[in-house]
Amino acid sequence: MNWLKRHLRNTFLTGVFSAIPIVITVVVVWYVEKLTREPLKALFGVDTPFLGVAVAIAVIYVLGVLVNSILGRYLLRWLDVLLRKVPVLKDIYEAWKQITLTPGGKEGMYAKVVLIPGDREASLELGFTSGDGVEGNPELCCVFVPGTPNPTAGRLVFVARDRCVPLDISAEEAFKFALSGGNYVPATVGPRSLGRLPVMPESAP
Repeated sequence: MNWLKRHLRNTFLTGVFSAIPIVITVVVVWYVEKLTREPLKALFGVDTPFLGVAVAIAVIYVLGVLVNSILGRYLLRWLDVLLRKVPVLKDIYEAWKQITLTPGGKEGMYAKVVLIPGDREASLELGFTSGDGVEGNPELCCVFVPGTPNPTAGRLVFVARDRCVPLDISAEEAFKFALSGGNYVPATVGPRSLGRLPVMPESAP
């Protein structure tokens, strides 16, 4: 009976965590549709379902192009300097930068993707870290180990910096790895893990 309870609980939780991104996507699409449909109707006389969602996607794409341009990067640096000088917003902005997932970012908890020794013998775990040492012990760093299939849930561990094996992949790719439950493994994981596992003694015949 206990195994059945565990099976039902684990299966239910897996279903819940798998449904979270779908539900969030549906809610966001519904909200954007509701938010943009009336303004488009009032301004242009257009009342086409989901047209506002398409417009929002186009605006986000254009914003991404601008941010990746030289001018966009200059404006972001200028805005970064400005926000760091505003008394009240400074603390909020710096705190948010530490937890935000910024594509290609070099700061914050998701700046680097690493492999660390696992809790179980002869295992490695995927983690995110800023790479910065802990105050008072520069040889120690914080590593966030994501869960699967819900990588936003996980645990925070302290690991010696020299035991963190950097992976040459982006945070987005690492999240894709965790969401897939191991069905997708970045090509760099295998080579970077070589020689990192302890040699297990052979069992006696």
